[in-house]
Amino acid sequence: MGFIDKQQQAFKNNKNYWKEQAESVAWFTPPQSILSTNQLGWTDWFTDGELNTSYLALDYHIEQGRGEQIALIYDSPITQQKQQFTYNQLTKQVAKFAHVIQKQGVSQGDRVLIYMPMIPQAAIAMLACARIGAIHSVVFGGFAANELAVRIDDAEPKVVISASCGIEIEKVIPYKPLLDKAIEKAEYKPSSCIIYQREQITASLIEGRDYDWQTLHQKAKPIAPVAVKSTDPLYILYTSGTTGKPKGVVRDNGGHAVAMLYSMKHVYGMKAGETFWAASDVGWVVGHSYIVYGPLMAGCSTILYEGKPIKTPDAGAFWRVCEEYQVKALFSAPTAFRAIAKEDPNGALLQNYDLSNLQRLYLAGERLDPATYYWLKEKTQLPVIDHWWQTETGWAIATTPLGEDNNIETKAGSTGFPVSGFKVEILDTYGKALPANKQGTVAIKLPMPPGCLMTVWQDNERFTSSYLSTHPGYYVTGDGGYIDDTGYLYIMGRTDDVINVAGHRLSTGEMEEVLSGHNAVAECAVIGIQDSLKGQVPLGLVVIKNGITDTVQELTDALKSKVRSEIGAIASLKKLVIVERLPKTRSGKILRKTLRQMIDGEQLEVPSTIEEVNVLDELSLKLTS
Repeated sequence: MGFIDKQQQAFKNNKNYWKEQAESVAWFTPPQSILSTNQLGWTDWFTDGELNTSYLALDYHIEQGRGEQIALIYDSPITQQKQQFTYNQLTKQVAKFAHVIQKQGVSQGDRVLIYMPMIPQAAIAMLACARIGAIHSVVFGGFAANELAVRIDDAEPKVVISASCGIEIEKVIPYKPLLDKAIEKAEYKPSSCIIYQREQITASLIEGRDYDWQTLHQKAKPIAPVAVKSTDPLYILYTSGTTGKPKGVVRDNGGHAVAMLYSMKHVYGMKAGETFWAASDVGWVVGHSYIVYGPLMAGCSTILYEGKPIKTPDAGAFWRVCEEYQVKALFSAPTAFRAIAKEDPNGALLQNYDLSNLQRLYLAGERLDPATYYWLKEKTQLPVIDHWWQTETGWAIATTPLGEDNNIETKAGSTGFPVSGFKVEILDTYGKALPANKQGTVAIKLPMPPGCLMTVWQDNERFTSSYLSTHPGYYVTGDGGYIDDTGYLYIMGRTDDVINVAGHRLSTGEMEEVLSGHNAVAECAVIGIQDSLKGQVPLGLVVIKNGITDTVQELTDALKSKVRSEIGAIASLKKLVIVERLPKTRSGKILRKTLRQMIDGEQLEVPSTIEEVNVLDELSLKLTS
């Protein structure tokens, strides 16, 4: 059966199709109810099935005789450390840490927040939560205390798990002071914190609240996985929203397991015993799906890499890892390869490594620009597959299908074809389907396949308004694009004001909220502008109140520092311009799209008023001076 035929069957006969796919999962209680509609009018998958995600990722493979196979590879060029865990070893580590958090009073349905660097203990903590039915929420270690506090208040975790520090290329970042500040700011207070002490920094612990990971782990005894329902939440993962308040995407256990096993086989072409590498971070959805859960459920060896694509030590870092661990498929963001290309434009470092095991390169997280696509194809002589998905879906919505003999027909700028179960349509503003080659809103006809979000944590109303209310019967992705006359999908960018910096979605509304909190700021706008390395970077435009005596340089430095302090360095607000006024519509809305077009050198939409033209002219002079 061809890819397109499979896709159509998966939608038209979705119950039968996904019942068959669910048979690949080692359920404790196999489901009889395959597809149902819940009180939100949303899809539930396999509601009467019972399973355990930690069991599927670990114990199951020991039962299948793969206990001595390598499960997790930790490679840290930053600390010069390497470590490998067999399925036997990783299972024991997870089973003991599950007992640790259970002894802290965590039980099924409780939340555990994980604020960790890229070390094995991050994956161990995630799998330990899944083992006892607790809901984990991983927060990227680069976020500042304010961002962490917001997530603590929303998730209300009983326990926070962290490490004494994270490590950048030449910088050690103490995590404990950030965590302490976040708990101080948060209204909700976790009952305890478990801190993994790294050798670079020993964190001070607060007696009665904080506990040493190593001490507790030594005293723990391995415990067995518990049965949870298919629709019980596995994790909450926060993604930026246009209002500034992050949305807690909730993932189930059963549908997620089916989607992970399906995608590892049909999207990535992986088999048990092979090595898969997602060069991402556990704080993002890619790290959840394809560093931890997907590869381990599929019986693969997975790599947890604490390093960068360049400067650890050079632009050959990725190729070194691929050779050393015989990686079959590598998945990363276009930003990583743009950085490699900038440092090594001729691909000279590629020649130093044996990449005979590497068969395919997968890119996602932001639009793959044609220049990077062609550079990778030319230098590696491998299929370069741009595929598109979201935190909300948890796995690929579209990809270029695997052909026979590794023959994959990709198109520059395209994310390929919709994957089985995703019926993608391009809609106009009235919800009418558009013909080929016409740009519009990218939407997915309901029902969505297994593995997609269940809801927004503690906010069903926001779930409905964000995704379902604009065009009834469809999930609205928030992206714009088109489908060409041969069925290839092209994603052209966000339709809202969330920007994509190096594969990380950040809310411009959140940054504006921080800027406007400065007592000198009258109003401001943050927009995403094109950047050759990161895809997009934020540009801040700020109007200052009358009577402020600080110099422009003093104000600029203070505002940049404020964003870095309250959101984190990942916000990357290095471009900030103080202007006299902002261009607005007659109703008072800032002309964000027009501003982006002007700054990126695109053809402008005709402004509505002379006033708008005048303000845009003023801004143009200001930005080019």
